[in-house]
Amino acid sequence: MVEVYHFMPDQMFARIIDGKPIYSSVIVVKVSDHARIHIAGQVAVGPDGDVLSKGGMRAQIRQVCKCIRAGLEHVGANFSDVVRTVTYTTDVDEYFRCQEVRFEYFAHPAPTSTLLGVTRLADPNFLVEIEAEAIIGLDRLRLPTNRGMNGTG
Repeated sequence: MVEVYHFMPDQMFARIIDGKPIYSSVIVVKVSDHARIHIAGQVAVGPDGDVLSKGGMRAQIRQVCKCIRAGLEHVGANFSDVVRTVTYTTDVDEYFRCQEVRFEYFAHPAPTSTLLGVTRLADPNFLVEIEAEAIIGLDRLRLPTNRGMNGTG
């Protein structure tokens, strides 16, 4: 049996239109012996919606990773459980110059990773967006009753 849970942790930004989030920040897919955790693409924005660190790739990567950490921890996972990332950036060369920040969070062995250079992200001030996927055993999975914003579930 497969169970799917949707979460909007309060520490993560959620774009709201007409009073409803337009995506889930964290989705947990629970099967018989493990759970797969999907973290929506995170950008350098605070929970209040303000863009942080405009123009600073290092600071934006750090903020993005803090948001990913909040999503992982919300359901009992951590960065060592991440098996896959997809990164979108408006400046591939600058992103590579700032890799040491990413490695502060994604330790070795590193997850699989796809990097895409794009002309822009959802806000022209965003320089980087990272989505992540993790897998954990059911013994570590936490399914909070507080699902976050608007009680989505």
